[in-house]
Amino acid sequence: MKLWGGRFRKETNQMVDDFHSSISFDKRLYPQDIRGSMAHAKMLRRQGILAAADEEAIQAGLQGILEDMKAGKIDFPPESEDIHMLVEQLLTERIGDAGKRLHTGRSRNDQVATDMHLYAKDTCDDTLALLRELEETLLFLAEKHASDVMPGYTHLQRAQPVTLGHHLMAYFEMFKRDMLRVRRCREAADVCPLGSGALAGTTYPLDREYAAAELGFAAVSLNSLDGVSDRDFLLDYLAAASIGMMHLSRFCEEMVLWSSLEFAFLTLDDGFATGSSMMPQKKNPDVAELIRGKTGRVYGDLTALLTVMKGLPLAYNKDMQEDKENYFDARDTYLKCLHVFTEMLKTASFRVGNMQRSANAGFANATDLADYLVKKGVPFRDAHAVSGRMVAHCLEKGCALDDLTLDEMRSFCPAFEEDVYGTISLAACVAARKLTGGPAPERVLSAVQAGRAWLTQQE
Repeated sequence: MKLWGGRFRKETNQMVDDFHSSISFDKRLYPQDIRGSMAHAKMLRRQGILAAADEEAIQAGLQGILEDMKAGKIDFPPESEDIHMLVEQLLTERIGDAGKRLHTGRSRNDQVATDMHLYAKDTCDDTLALLRELEETLLFLAEKHASDVMPGYTHLQRAQPVTLGHHLMAYFEMFKRDMLRVRRCREAADVCPLGSGALAGTTYPLDREYAAAELGFAAVSLNSLDGVSDRDFLLDYLAAASIGMMHLSRFCEEMVLWSSLEFAFLTLDDGFATGSSMMPQKKNPDVAELIRGKTGRVYGDLTALLTVMKGLPLAYNKDMQEDKENYFDARDTYLKCLHVFTEMLKTASFRVGNMQRSANAGFANATDLADYLVKKGVPFRDAHAVSGRMVAHCLEKGCALDDLTLDEMRSFCPAFEEDVYGTISLAACVAARKLTGGPAPERVLSAVQAGRAWLTQQE
């Protein structure tokens, strides 16, 4: 008979057992479940609810189960229903009646909620560690390429010159926001629902604050109904993971483009690319493409859990069992993508010469040419028109703006002087953009320094 089967007069249909069972996926919660039970037992003894001998037997039994599960010595049979029931069954088999007293003052509703809060905190820590490694990689590369000029784009058209370091630091800022989001997710998860019972607490004199402190929580939940039915902290992480995957996907899209012969800005390491079974010349950016594709998978996990939760009355409902597979899948996908992306980025080679040539050929200095004329007293709209006509002329002639002679330039506008060449060189164009947040090498290096200081503060 099942541990909850006292009021039932027949066994559960086998089909329902299989449909109902969650142990195939919630078995990964065994470390959190056992930690929670150990803290609960310690609190019960402290409150005089559990005898000292029983508590000692429970602690020893749970420790043994934990070690055996870590060693792979325990199976997780479907008939055990979930990880909570399996642990209690094993404990009772090993220590007898003392194991039956562990669940005093507790429901599986607050038990599983506590497990998920603990698991979510661990997940956030793992995510932050990987994001930090990615950020450190970006800072290293940005510093290395602080002065390497490349075209900046709008509408995927060459627009203005920037540096590769500046471009990489744009992603540093994106992943910085991801770190802040994950930190907020951890804060949301750092609340202990243990003691909420099934929905209305319990009449036993539990010390919820003591149990929460034993488990490393910062606070206890303040409403028992909300304590067992809240899954916002999981949704917070799924939302953060979705935004983080979007940032990875954007970067991957650029790596796919840059590694093509049409761009030729990037060479992927052979260890992070694949070939074609038919075309021997191919070197495919499959890793970047897969990360881009898996982004939709994480979005789906967020949408699925939002949909599960949207119509549920208080308090716990069995629908909420569906939170775990979505959360576990998003967590696993996000962490795996962060790890493999960082390694791919570390081993990639940037072809900075091609980047500079592309910036020069794309008239990225046309805006600077117009600004030069403005500084010579030409109204901006007139200067804009002159620069545009000069670009059209260069396209016909097959040359760059700074390939034109001074006489050719003056045929478009008499305000041009010899100093124009120093003004519209790509290096000068970039160096002049030294406002805060700009691509000037000095600003990039300053941003790298500030980024390192910020990461130090997050430790």
